[in-house]
Amino acid sequence: MYKTMNTMLLAFLLLFALISQQPLLGAAEASPEQVVDITGKKLIAGAYYNVLLTMPYTNSKSPEGLALSSIGEKCPLDVVVVNRYHSSPLRFTPLNTKKGVVRVSTDLNVMFAPNATCPYHSPVWKLDYYSVEGESVVTTDGFVGKPGAESLDNWFKIEKYAAAYKLVYCPRVCISCKHQCKDLGMAVDKNGNRRLALSYVPFQVKFVKA
Repeated sequence: MYKTMNTMLLAFLLLFALISQQPLLGAAEASPEQVVDITGKKLIAGAYYNVLLTMPYTNSKSPEGLALSSIGEKCPLDVVVVNRYHSSPLRFTPLNTKKGVVRVSTDLNVMFAPNATCPYHSPVWKLDYYSVEGESVVTTDGFVGKPGAESLDNWFKIEKYAAAYKLVYCPRVCISCKHQCKDLGMAVDKNGNRRLALSYVPFQVKFVKA
């Protein structure tokens, strides 16, 4: 009987160890980390922020910014790299807006404020494939939400990068769609326009409440 009790106890301990290694039924996965601005405050979905850009190994005390410019056709406007004092604020709308905050590694739409120059084109970012000497650049006239194949060009992410963040094009809103994941950096076209584009050298990004 003593031997039987030991066998039952051993079996119970093994079963307990196995169960303890499994996630609890219905346990929620941890949410991704919240994005914060340069003061440490969390980014609020729908609020406007100026974006500070620095390239690797450059002087982070002299960051640049982002704005809209008419390149080629008058409309829609394209996203360009400018002096930070000429930058325009942006806002971020996550795929899941219930929490009201912006988190890393989550799909989101990025947009400027409405622009009077192109009132019939939206200021929402979208990717324009191979439009500048083989480079894929960021332009506007995208739309918010509607996850799926038709909106694949409109989704971006914020990822941790060094002591700050980086912007990434890597949509997950369409599981069955083929897509590339790549950082956003700068491409200079033949006319000298500094375009926000897919790049192997990403900008380091920080956010300032507008």
